[in-house]
Amino acid sequence: MADNDAMTETTALDDRWALFERWGPYGLLLLSTLIAWATADALGMTAAERWACGALIGAAVVLHLWWARTARTRPGPSTAGVRHYATRWAVGFALTWVNPLFAFYAVIGYFSVERLLPRRLRKAGLFATAVTLAGSQSGGLPPGGRLGWVLFGAILAANTMLVLLFGHFADLEEARGRARLETIAELERTNTALQQALDENAALHAQLLVQAREAGVADERRRLAAEIHDTLAQGLTGIIAQLQVVTVTPDPVLGREHTDRAIALARHSLGEARRSVHNLSPVALADDGLPDALKKTVTEWGERTGIRAGFTVTGTAEPLHDEVAATLLRIAQEALSNTARHAAAGRVGVTLSYMGDEVTLDIRDDGKGFDRRAVRHRTPVGGFGLNGMRTRAERIAGALTVEAEPGQGTAVSARVPLVRHDQ
Repeated sequence: MADNDAMTETTALDDRWALFERWGPYGLLLLSTLIAWATADALGMTAAERWACGALIGAAVVLHLWWARTARTRPGPSTAGVRHYATRWAVGFALTWVNPLFAFYAVIGYFSVERLLPRRLRKAGLFATAVTLAGSQSGGLPPGGRLGWVLFGAILAANTMLVLLFGHFADLEEARGRARLETIAELERTNTALQQALDENAALHAQLLVQAREAGVADERRRLAAEIHDTLAQGLTGIIAQLQVVTVTPDPVLGREHTDRAIALARHSLGEARRSVHNLSPVALADDGLPDALKKTVTEWGERTGIRAGFTVTGTAEPLHDEVAATLLRIAQEALSNTARHAAAGRVGVTLSYMGDEVTLDIRDDGKGFDRRAVRHRTPVGGFGLNGMRTRAERIAGALTVEAEPGQGTAVSARVPLVRHDQ
């Protein structure tokens, strides 16, 4: 915003200077002409001097009309600009020589020096204008007598000092202007680079989520294979074994007993099959956002296990990308499953925290804990323990940390980028 204001202010100042350069010379020439004409008799101007002033005034008007057309194609210092400045100075000097009050027009030489003259000629142009004005201020040119020359020299020295001083200030202001324009240009380049980086970051996020989805599909297949091996296959094996006993035993009581066992195993296997299918995708997220889905998961888990379980949300909840929400829900489910199987906990707390550009999920229990150095990295069938949760988090550019000590409980913390649903 500050950069835009600075650019607007600079543009407005340039517009005002352009307006003055176009119409200012005519206004100063008209003012000088009126004053000189009113004082012509008092100054004793002859008819020839009056005609000379008229011719010079006409020349000045023609000069400015020519320059108004020429300047459109020469916005900066140029040879044409040097000729225009020199001719304008000569006309102003001649008019001031005839009538000192034409100095009101000659003062135009102090303006537009930067636009008309190259740097090496600027001080010479300013000094020439100072000579004209000093002659006017000392009573007219040429100075009369020694005192007139002394007065002219003193006034010229004062004007020269002022010219040098104001020239120095103008150089400083020009340097500041260039520095400000360079700063604005650098800021624009930085903003462009930042926007490109943000666009690239958004593209990387999208690519990362696609890769996470593909990797998640492969993980789910391995998990499902492991569960089939551990539950359904074993259950079917048990059913076959029980039915084989039924077919060879002559004892109806024993046969009935093995039949009942086969039925129980079949029911258990059916329940395991339904659970595996249910876990293929986070059904809890179908109708609810992540906070509500986690709250229901924690509540149902607590009711099923008899362990006191609480859920808390901190920060401002935002709709998360499906892959991020599914990853955090899966991590919570796996952590709670581990707690139920191994922790012997009496209380569990789950906290979902929205922190700017990150989301953190913490699962803490007061169970028996464990020695992290003694935990195997991965089961032979690729189980989804701590390393599985860590892998899930890393696939969406997150991280998972575990704090545990024997007898001191366990804390699992997953930190992932906050990628919104519409990104």
